[in-house]
Amino acid sequence: MTALKIVASVFIGYLLGSINSSIFLSKIWGSDVRKSGSGNAGATNMARKFGLKAGLLAMVLDMLKAVGAFFVGQWLAGDWGLMAALMACLVGHCYPAFHHFKGGKGVSVGGILSLLVDWRVGLCVIGCFLIGAFSTKKVSIGSLAGAAACAIGAAVFHLTLPRLLVCVFAGCIVILQHRANIKRLIDGTEPDFKPKKQ
Repeated sequence: MTALKIVASVFIGYLLGSINSSIFLSKIWGSDVRKSGSGNAGATNMARKFGLKAGLLAMVLDMLKAVGAFFVGQWLAGDWGLMAALMACLVGHCYPAFHHFKGGKGVSVGGILSLLVDWRVGLCVIGCFLIGAFSTKKVSIGSLAGAAACAIGAAVFHLTLPRLLVCVFAGCIVILQHRANIKRLIDGTEPDFKPKKQ
């Protein structure tokens, strides 16, 4: 029975993750966000294309689906259920079945995920993201710093194994999704973050 509940957590988490708010919102506003800027279906590219408010709205909606996955997974199978649901939600966000498996980079989902798993880890992630992003004007650096803080923070605060695994997984997948950004950072061609003026 527990195995079935974990499978259900994975299924529900992935479906929730596959609902990409940036794609839906941008199509409502007449332009697929994946065809602009970095080509990424995430909050940062939404802000570049449609303005800061649009980016914030996309980020909040992406966070809400992670919140839903967390509570469903926890309700179904405790810590192992929330781990399964959150991992699946993150995979769904990055590789959504509803959008030809081309989604976002997992930053918004990973950020709220860390806060849900343990508030101390979440604060570390948010702090590292803000310091990295604002000190360099590059969201990618903030995202990479936050991803590293997610994995390291989970180990430092001795979380339970399922919560530790989900934090390490989140940190790794966010870094993996930023491999093109890492190459541009090394080459010195990564652009500063400039939201579209409204």
